Amino acid sequence: MNRDNAPCEAAGRRTFLRAAGAVVALPVLPVRAEEAPVRIGLTPVFLDDQMSFLSEWRRWLEVKLGRSVVFVQRGSYREVMDLLLAGKLDFAWVCGYPYVLHRQELKLVAVPLWRGGPWYQSYLIVPADDSRTKTLADLRGKVFAYSDPDSNSGYLYPRYLLTTQGENPADFFSRSFFTWAHRKVVEAVGIALADGGAVDGYVWETLAESHPDLTRATRVIGRSPPLGYPPFVARSDLPTAELARFRTVLLEMAADPQGMDLLHRLRLDGFTPGKPDHFDEIARMAARVRNP
Repeated sequence: MNRDNAPCEAAGRRTFLRAAGAVVALPVLPVRAEEAPVRIGLTPVFLDDQMSFLSEWRRWLEVKLGRSVVFVQRGSYREVMDLLLAGKLDFAWVCGYPYVLHRQELKLVAVPLWRGGPWYQSYLIVPADDSRTKTLADLRGKVFAYSDPDSNSGYLYPRYLLTTQGENPADFFSRSFFTWAHRKVVEAVGIALADGGAVDGYVWETLAESHPDLTRATRVIGRSPPLGYPPFVARSDLPTAELARFRTVLLEMAADPQGMDLLHRLRLDGFTPGKPDHFDEIARMAARVRNP
């Protein structure tokens, strides 16, 4: 993803390698079938080979954790969060928006590193052949595609931006709809099913590498400031030792050849422990939208 304020990639990688070097290597443990599996919640993966990828990632995690692993996929962030808060998941990879809404009920595990830092942006996009639309304000009365009502980049940020401009997000567009996946926002805008949309910039940039035909059909008209990258979180009552081991496995991922290959397929550099204040800007946006 293009990030106007991103640190240079080389410096970011040096920082990451220093952090990875500080992690004590975990022994590889035999999988103990008698223990309950580690349950990890995910929303749909945008990779074309997602079934193959998740199968390989699951096997890698099982070797590192010494326990069986089950990925639980759902079509929306809310479904994953409901399962996590009900104690039916141990961990989940969620968006920063639901994380800040439930911060007191969750434990932060780790945050992905992308292009040298734990940040990403929301992109506002329009069809590539629309040369007149310059800003979000130009989309008044048009059709707009959101990704998910609990998405920071695909829902919260454009509504926050409209609120700061004195607009009511509820009636600014003639019609809006949810695609339930960032890739589908790109596709909907690319074929002019929507006049504009909000998308995770990491997804847009990754698609620009893997499926340039999709992103070439769109044009970026705006980017948010850097925001905390969607984190891995755990339910609040998870035993400390289980959380610590899973965190260390993620932090060590880039130091393992197979782990690095999996990260490469995700276009990620690795993981960092992360800090809750990485998500303070998202929390501020959420408060502003609730209380315009």
